Amino acid sequence: MSTQVKFLTKNFGQYDTSSIGSYMNIGGFEALRKAVNMNPEDICTMLTEAKIRGRGGAEYPLGRKWSQARAVRGENKVIICNADEGETTTFKDRELIKNDPFNLIEAMIIAGFVCGATDGFIYMRGEYACHRPLLLNAIRQARNYGFLGENILGKGFDFNIHLYSGGGAYVCGEGTALIRSIEGKAGRPRMKPPFIKVSGLFARPTCLNNVESLSLVPHLLQDKTTYMNCGTGESIGTKLISVAGNVNKPGVFEIPFGTTVREIIYNLAGGIQHDRNIQLIQFGGASGKVTDASILDTPYTYDDLRAAGVMVGSGGILVIDERTSVIDFLRMNQEFFSEESCGQCTPCREGNLHIKIILDKLAKGEATKQDIKTMTTIAKVMSMSSLCGLGETAQNSLLSAMKKFPQVFDLGGARA
Repeated sequence: MSTQVKFLTKNFGQYDTSSIGSYMNIGGFEALRKAVNMNPEDICTMLTEAKIRGRGGAEYPLGRKWSQARAVRGENKVIICNADEGETTTFKDRELIKNDPFNLIEAMIIAGFVCGATDGFIYMRGEYACHRPLLLNAIRQARNYGFLGENILGKGFDFNIHLYSGGGAYVCGEGTALIRSIEGKAGRPRMKPPFIKVSGLFARPTCLNNVESLSLVPHLLQDKTTYMNCGTGESIGTKLISVAGNVNKPGVFEIPFGTTVREIIYNLAGGIQHDRNIQLIQFGGASGKVTDASILDTPYTYDDLRAAGVMVGSGGILVIDERTSVIDFLRMNQEFFSEESCGQCTPCREGNLHIKIILDKLAKGEATKQDIKTMTTIAKVMSMSSLCGLGETAQNSLLSAMKKFPQVFDLGGARA
């Protein structure tokens, strides 16, 4: 099996990203022309057959999401592209925005047609401000060429796209917090129901997708066969991943599902710096689970990674070598969540703070067996009772580390 492929990334470097004409010269907007002459339900069926799961981390089937969005009654539906990408070690969406902005615009227009929406909103991470002019230019040119606005391609379909930037809050990657941020409110999650597909942005029916999820659609409409021939089992197609940490060549790679973790780290990312040993690997960003080098020969698929105790998540892979202890890594991770918790719900606000205190005690050799029990209890309570995904997953790294590295938390003859 080839270690790296070019399906989603095939346009990278092939056209002038500031010119819609250059994009059209390589087949740009042909997928949109095809889509508006299809039954929207057939497009949803195609996505379902391709078994595309949401690439933002939740893994919700894309075909099902679009079909459900179509079925919701209501006017002025909304498509939102989540380009916040605040998950640490995850930077693959940035590459799609930077190298293929017109494809993202085309994908959003197709999503608007399929779901019956009139407006699209791109919510881009504040730190990606340098790419705002690129997207604004793509939106402007698409409108000038008649791909946005009224009666698109003469099909009586109206759609416009608006660009918003976040303020640097990690929690705004969560759907309802993101929506509140666009509305000009504090970016804090809200209770569900109502679900955003019924009442989302400005109380309008809303369908929210990740950059990578959307970007796949125009390519699939043009060449479904190539995609379906990649992957293995239930994990069909390709995945864009970002590898960071103590590797020689950190970066973004498109791989067919089924590539082993060893091939990713050693063939694509160049192996471990100075040939050191792997201490741990975290999958899916700061909220992802951790494991050790025993996972190296595991195929990168949804089912195989889950069986190994981790998840695909956002597509980020962080490799930590032997210079960093497990506890120091967890303290760093915990400092991030203590800072990024919005503070709205008690389990997350207080839980993150107290776990940080206990991890600091553990690093100093001052923790007791009761501290370990308390920390475990808090982590489990957070996962079950927090208001949003931040609190629910903040302790994934801790709980998985306690299973994979029990010796680190065994205090032996320490105080009770």
